[in-house]
Amino acid sequence: MQPSHDHVHAVIEVLVSTLGIEDQASTLDASTPLFGELPELDSLGVVELAAALEEHFDIEVADDDVTGEVFETVGSLADFVAGKQVSSAP
Repeated sequence: MQPSHDHVHAVIEVLVSTLGIEDQASTLDASTPLFGELPELDSLGVVELAAALEEHFDIEVADDDVTGEVFETVGSLADFVAGKQVSSAP
């Protein structure tokens, strides 16, 4: 599943507000690397981001979902969110 522009934009908004990286917002896009590239995305940052994504998108992020693959780029994270929303839809 390819993440929509809306999902990418919304994930960027959550990412920026959760990690406090407002100064970097204009440089983020779907191809922006995350895990291992953003110093703000440490282990605590991942937990805070997962909680923020759960709240914003009304999804559940299980411990098993927190992988390097999911958090590789903004696009992979947006794709994960989109997939979670589809799988939880009635």
